[in-house]
Amino acid sequence: MEVQQRELLGLTSSDLCQFLESLGEKSYHGKQLYHAVYKVRQFHIGEMTDLSRALRERLQQCSRLTLPRTALSQLSVDGTRKYLFELKDGEKIESVFIPEEHRDTLCISTQVGCPMDCKYCLTALIGLARNLTPGEIAGQVLAILKDRQEPSPETTALAERSETLRARAKPVNIVLMGMGEPLLNLENVSRALTLMTDPNGIGIPPHRITLSTVGLVPQIFELAKAPVVPNLAISLSATTDEVRNRLMPVNRKYPIQELIQACAQFPLRPRQRITFEYVLIDSVNDHDDDARRLVKLLSRLRAKVNLLPLNPGQDNGMRSSSPERVRRFQEILASKGLAAYIRRPRGADIFAACGQLHHAQQSLPVVH
Repeated sequence: MEVQQRELLGLTSSDLCQFLESLGEKSYHGKQLYHAVYKVRQFHIGEMTDLSRALRERLQQCSRLTLPRTALSQLSVDGTRKYLFELKDGEKIESVFIPEEHRDTLCISTQVGCPMDCKYCLTALIGLARNLTPGEIAGQVLAILKDRQEPSPETTALAERSETLRARAKPVNIVLMGMGEPLLNLENVSRALTLMTDPNGIGIPPHRITLSTVGLVPQIFELAKAPVVPNLAISLSATTDEVRNRLMPVNRKYPIQELIQACAQFPLRPRQRITFEYVLIDSVNDHDDDARRLVKLLSRLRAKVNLLPLNPGQDNGMRSSSPERVRRFQEILASKGLAAYIRRPRGADIFAACGQLHHAQQSLPVVH
């Protein structure tokens, strides 16, 4: 009879102590195991020499550590790297590593696919297969960090341009902006955030983690009470309910004013602001009046705006706003005192930019 193995990735230090006790072992071995996995980042139980050989052999029989498997890794001309991860059940997700001069950013997924049906996002075409577990969410971070520690010959050749060899020396930011709506998987996301921020574990401070949502109002209130509260980013992309209803069907349930009121009550640390992501689509949401309405909507919030020209995707009749229109939109916001930043797309040539994650993108008609 096959022994059912316990998956250890995703368990907290307390969970692992309880697991070791259930095996009749001393609970402190659970802390040793936690340290080995999340701090030292050892993913082969047999190599954890802090544990006795007998305990390692027993753990190998009754448990396992399963990082997401890299099925494909693609390198962009700008140094961005996209990972296609295969999970234990064969489902696939995508994550992105974005090297920058003073920090590196990991964009990770929280669901297999997404049910929100935003009209400018490729992930919406997949639909939702399932939620990711805490181990699968945190596992993306661990898998990418592991990969960055041992540069491939290809990466070495491009290191001067992409600076990926300096990854270990720079702080790491995490953005939950990959596949899926994080707040639809809040329990597992919250557990993963605990693992990612624990100073005795992965050790990424909460102020370096940002969660992006389409605006699920009840879950925004739940997130505010979570053990770890990350930075909040709202995918807004419209200033009227009429336009947002068309672009983002969630708005029919949680209209703009209700969403803004929820943001007004979200707890912020000193100098912290809520980020509003605004995808600029030609002749849809990029008029001067849209910019003026956006200023008015956010006037009572501690907010900043990221302007994201629509990235190439499926043939849905939508095109990116022109560079001139994007600059004009930013100028109007800035003239009214609203901080606004034009975000340069990263990894668009490998479909790694915002709204492009779709693990079967090669079958999609693409608009250039």
